[in-house]
Amino acid sequence: MDSVLARARTRELSTAWFVRIAFVAALSVLVVVTTGAIVRLTASGLGCDNWPRCGSTPFPEKGMHAFVEFGNRVVAFASIVVTLVSWLAARRVVALARWVRLLALAVWLGMVAQIPLGGITVIFDLHPLLVMSHFLLALVVLAGAVIVAVEAWSLDVGRAGPVGPVWWRRLALLGIPAGLALVVSGAVVSASGPHSGGEDIRRLGIGIVDAVYVHVRVAAVFGIGFLVIASWLLRHRREAPGLLALAGVLLALLVGQAVLGEVQYRHQLPWGLVLVHVFLAASIWATTVALVHSIWRPPAPLVADPQPAQ
Repeated sequence: MDSVLARARTRELSTAWFVRIAFVAALSVLVVVTTGAIVRLTASGLGCDNWPRCGSTPFPEKGMHAFVEFGNRVVAFASIVVTLVSWLAARRVVALARWVRLLALAVWLGMVAQIPLGGITVIFDLHPLLVMSHFLLALVVLAGAVIVAVEAWSLDVGRAGPVGPVWWRRLALLGIPAGLALVVSGAVVSASGPHSGGEDIRRLGIGIVDAVYVHVRVAAVFGIGFLVIASWLLRHRREAPGLLALAGVLLALLVGQAVLGEVQYRHQLPWGLVLVHVFLAASIWATTVALVHSIWRPPAPLVADPQPAQ
């Protein structure tokens, strides 16, 4: 029996299986971001008081808010398990770079860190800065999970050398801080709007009009920068058709987000539309990270004539 367990602990995992696991892990984090938004938008942030219990019991006894909040805990726990499996799987892929294994570990630890951070957020009655940090940590974890998934795919199908001139790749790299500024400013808008996560919750003190004013201009800067990157890909579409297709996905998400943002603002921010807006924001962030990373370390199928990476 001991020898069987020893072989199981040292058995190598195929790259094809690791790709599946890594992509499921990234998807699970995206789902957590969405369910977390549901908690806030339905004012269920304090549905389970007396953290880590849910009222006087470990499980919700009654009430929609309690079930929504507890449901988010269940989804988050499932994501913790999936990201843990992803890290353990990464340790069984012999050819995987050490930094990717460490990143998979960081993704799991980031999901675990959401537990005490969520508890502190409840204890301090959903302080807006703590709510924002809860959301932003999830986005950082999502970025890490996306990179692990892209690296897993590259290991399975081959990786090509960087695409485009150095100046263009460096410009594309600015999409990461620009994208982060975009989601941070969007989080400020949410914290300034009608959906604070609960009843009579302390606000940031920033007017919704002022928050939207800044967010729209950050979105414009991000959009202009994206168009510069995408225009180069369009002119060199024969060199990197897969990257151009990925940029097309990002463009569709950005256009949809812009239209939805205008509609929801003109209709006093109904929570259903805001939920879709949050989901699209997380999807834009994940796609941006995937595109920028793939420009520097592209999986071979994304380029027409892949030259082996050095």
